[in-house]
Amino acid sequence: MGINFDELKNKATEALRDNSDKIEQGLDKAAGFAKSKTSGHDSKIDGGVEKAKDFLGKLAGTDKPDEDQQPPQPPQQ
Repeated sequence: MGINFDELKNKATEALRDNSDKIEQGLDKAAGFAKSKTSGHDSKIDGGVEKAKDFLGKLAGTDKPDEDQQPPQPPQQ
């Protein structure tokens, strides 16, 4: 009897999808707390939060492509 990692991954992914709004609220709260305890790092904290929110959006299938982001180029041969 081993651990079924695919099943575990699927359950975790489903939980993230179902609770992405609550997770985003938690990220905002954590960012606010971190900003209140540090100074001069607001842009780095905001950047980390945005990356986490982008990941959640991709996972949930609700991400919106950035208008200024270029599509990836195929590798040169």
